[in-house]
Amino acid sequence: MRGIFDNELRRLLGKFTEMGINVSEQIYRATKSFIDHDREMAQSVIDYDNNVNEEEIALEDQALKLMALQQPVAADFRQVIVVLKASSELERIGDHAVGIAKETIRIKGHHRDAKIEAEIAEMTNVVRTMLDVTMDAYVKRDSKLADEVIKANEQIDNSYKKIRNEVLSNMKTNPKLVTGGAGYLMVANYIERIGDHVTNVVEWVLYNQSGKITEINADVADVGGID
Repeated sequence: MRGIFDNELRRLLGKFTEMGINVSEQIYRATKSFIDHDREMAQSVIDYDNNVNEEEIALEDQALKLMALQQPVAADFRQVIVVLKASSELERIGDHAVGIAKETIRIKGHHRDAKIEAEIAEMTNVVRTMLDVTMDAYVKRDSKLADEVIKANEQIDNSYKKIRNEVLSNMKTNPKLVTGGAGYLMVANYIERIGDHVTNVVEWVLYNQSGKITEINADVADVGGID
């Protein structure tokens, strides 16, 4: 029975890692569609969201069945709990990627700002690296990698504030930028929230190693009312 449990646990962890890779790709494609003004790519991100939702449901189902298979020891139990909790965070990240894709479709044809778009592209690079490092930290059980993600999220927060200030200033001086500027604010906000969800995953990575809950985002405000 223990051998069956170990095999199913490895399968569960593999599926969780695969979901993380797929969500990272969603972030990339969503933001690329926004910067390239590519409505077709944006629509593909929206269409793929059902797959992400199904991955989360499948992981939850597999995790619950695994706990019912036998009473896992503490370390095994933590790994299953991490998948249950962290897969929900990944699904929310996927939702934010869809939000970015929808903004691509909504503001196509309006005045754009290459400087702001370059800053958004850089934010995306940082947040994708955060997610990739988080998944790597999970696989390697490396808390030092998790520390890198926490520091990177501070960079994301600062970038969001910078973009927000620049966009609001531009909107005040040029009415043509209002619609496009609103889109930039939404997209930057989505990326900032993705960073917070990634750090939530880090909390579960740290829990997996220590058995203790560490609330990294306890004092982080919910900017713009998007969760």
